[in-house]
Amino acid sequence: MTDDEPETAAEEPDAGDPERPPREEFRHDPIEHAAVRGGMTVGELVTEYGEAGIGAGALGEAVDIYATMLDEGAVTNFLGLAGAMVPAGMRRIVTDLIRDGHVDALVTTGATLTHDAIEAIGGKHHHGREHGDGTRREHDETLREEWVDRIYDVYLPQEHFTLLENHLRDEVFPEIEATVSIQRLTAELGRANARVNGREGIEEGPGIAAAAHANDVPVYAPAVQDSVLGLQAWLYSQTTDFSLEALADMSGLNDVAYGAESAGALVVGGGVPKNYVLQTMLVAPDAYDYAVQLTMDPEHAGGLSGATLEEARSWGKLEPAAANVSVYADATITFPLLVAAARERIGE
Repeated sequence: MTDDEPETAAEEPDAGDPERPPREEFRHDPIEHAAVRGGMTVGELVTEYGEAGIGAGALGEAVDIYATMLDEGAVTNFLGLAGAMVPAGMRRIVTDLIRDGHVDALVTTGATLTHDAIEAIGGKHHHGREHGDGTRREHDETLREEWVDRIYDVYLPQEHFTLLENHLRDEVFPEIEATVSIQRLTAELGRANARVNGREGIEEGPGIAAAAHANDVPVYAPAVQDSVLGLQAWLYSQTTDFSLEALADMSGLNDVAYGAESAGALVVGGGVPKNYVLQTMLVAPDAYDYAVQLTMDPEHAGGLSGATLEEARSWGKLEPAAANVSVYADATITFPLLVAAARERIGE
């Protein structure tokens, strides 16, 4: 052993070695181990998440941001809603957010509005099963023969689409009979859903579109034609003067963004609703001050649905100092936790 060798293999070089870069002492913000117990509230559980790391830490941060969005009266809140959230049972959460004044503009899919309307007028989605083995093909062929549509482990009898078609042709489309914006269609749909729901005494509530109509919250569905609602609208347009003008919606949504003193975005899922919510800031004087994304799509695939909110900052859709976080997990799990914990945080 030479004089300049460490006495043991574990001995570190001198901390003052000029070849070793300086580092910050690791005494700040240590990971804490979550403690759970019976009787905890959702808010208490998520607080424990916030002291942990990876997905738990991200959800804890998301609650911090979303609670600020809901609690700060000056924040204009945009909600982007994609995926099978209504068939999966998330309808009331969205409806209550709208009724309680926590949504200023909703951007969603035609499918969301289709399934929302079906529930409003008396149809139901049902528990089913998803086959992961070799019987899947035979199982789905049987469902087809029985006129049942499957959304993973949710079943929807096709007669509910007949119910929806009659609803649209009797209660919604005749009130328009002109070329209108998609937002005008969603407003008429909400009005009709509420009227039929009350008239027929439907046990399930009138839902998302109805709550938006009652509370003057605009609902945008920029890809509405990609849905049963859109198909029915197209069929009706073939024999009447009814039609939809997609570009007309951009004025209304951009006006909401332009007039926002401060803006926040909650993006559930990806696709068109996500981009439509974020891109509106490209024509506004400012950008989002807050943003939370719930997704399962990975960033490395390069697709929009998994793109980080940091990437959106490069486009000018988020302010440089915006508070933002992405939570990568099933939104049917994270969305209820996020909303419940944020509501608890602000005392609701």
